[in-house]
Amino acid sequence: MSGSSFYDPGAFRHVAINLFYGWGYNFYRRENQLRADDQLIRAKAAWLLGLAHACLDELEQTWRREKLPAPSRAHPYPDPAAVEGARTLERLAKAVGGLVGRLHAQPAPENDRMTERYRREAETLIALAACDEQLVGQSEMLRSALDGKEPDWALDNAAFLGEGVAAIEETLRQRQMILS
Repeated sequence: MSGSSFYDPGAFRHVAINLFYGWGYNFYRRENQLRADDQLIRAKAAWLLGLAHACLDELEQTWRREKLPAPSRAHPYPDPAAVEGARTLERLAKAVGGLVGRLHAQPAPENDRMTERYRREAETLIALAACDEQLVGQSEMLRSALDGKEPDWALDNAAFLGEGVAAIEETLRQRQMILS
């Protein structure tokens, strides 16, 4: 089988390289590495935000389980403060979940001739990497702030958590501005 022309490493390599170039990929371009890094960094930031979202979901479920018992004859209506607490935790969880979706949907510059013509691709990707680094830091700060906390802590610090969500939204807006 080693003498077969079906798998000739030289010919196979030549075909593979031509296909890669046809798809717009060059193994040695710095931009390709930066683009891959951008995607990896955003995936890690989204993962951290996903963990923060899971923490908020767990806090909300714990709050509802502890503070909102099933209705009874003695107490047919839930405590309004407990309902508002559950809604606050739910709003925070939805906001963080929305950030995860927005982060996954963030584009990277296309690898095409028009991008190269109107924009310096490597410089754009370096600016995006700095923005993505900030996203990872903010996402980890939010996740670590929620890790191991009780629902009461989250409600007492809802403004702080909201500031974290707003800061991440602002970083995403800055990232979009780099691409426009």
